Amino acid sequence: MQDSAPILEVEDVTKAFDGIRAVNGCTLSVRRGTITGLIGPNGAGKTTLFNLITGFLKPTAGHILFRGQRIDGLPPHRVFHRGIVRTFQIPRELKTMTILENLMLVPPSQAGEQIWNPWLFGFRVSRQERRIYEKALGVLEFVDLIHLRDEYAANLSGGQKKLLELARTLMCDPEMILLDEPGAGVNRVLMRKLVENIETLRRDGGITFFVIEHDMDLVTRLCNPVIVMSQGERLAEGSPEEIKHDERVLEAYLGGQYR
Repeated sequence: MQDSAPILEVEDVTKAFDGIRAVNGCTLSVRRGTITGLIGPNGAGKTTLFNLITGFLKPTAGHILFRGQRIDGLPPHRVFHRGIVRTFQIPRELKTMTILENLMLVPPSQAGEQIWNPWLFGFRVSRQERRIYEKALGVLEFVDLIHLRDEYAANLSGGQKKLLELARTLMCDPEMILLDEPGAGVNRVLMRKLVENIETLRRDGGITFFVIEHDMDLVTRLCNPVIVMSQGERLAEGSPEEIKHDERVLEAYLGGQYR
């Protein structure tokens, strides 16, 4: 069930690179329990905004709040621990590790990471690793990659890598997932699976999604509301149908294809 309260608030955020404002006084919010789309032309500032939210960049000005607490300027690992995870437009899988190993590396603060723990607290380490292993198998079942559990990640198709990216985010029980073009390079069959997974996670898992996507068919099917960025600013917001018929959006982004 959607909550009217925002889980993420971006307040008058600016990011300048050598005087060029990639994000320019942007203000927007994402409501808890929604799949909110973020669209706009190339260079609109969408990925830069994601990088600001997740700590890969620090804003030049403005504030970003998650669950009412400021996160702007925090390093990525601290944003991660607050409950925000992301995927990338180009998947960043660990190519020489298996799919299962890619997932098992994700959970933070694993006891086995401390060099002395396997000797001093071997039982605790083994018990935690077993829990992580079983969780990883469950996640792979959910995204329908269980049959590839022992395959090297480098050997996956583009669509399978997108599913792996989503699976990795689920290993840390996030409250919010930021997806950067999840549909890029994904065939129709895997796209349907990806959409089903996202909708199930929102409905049954209570996870909030913020999605950058250029495929308007996918946006229409998956996202509500949709936020439009142009020249680093929030241009419009509404349902997919409202956005398709907004004159400002038609001029700035859609090129009149829905007129």
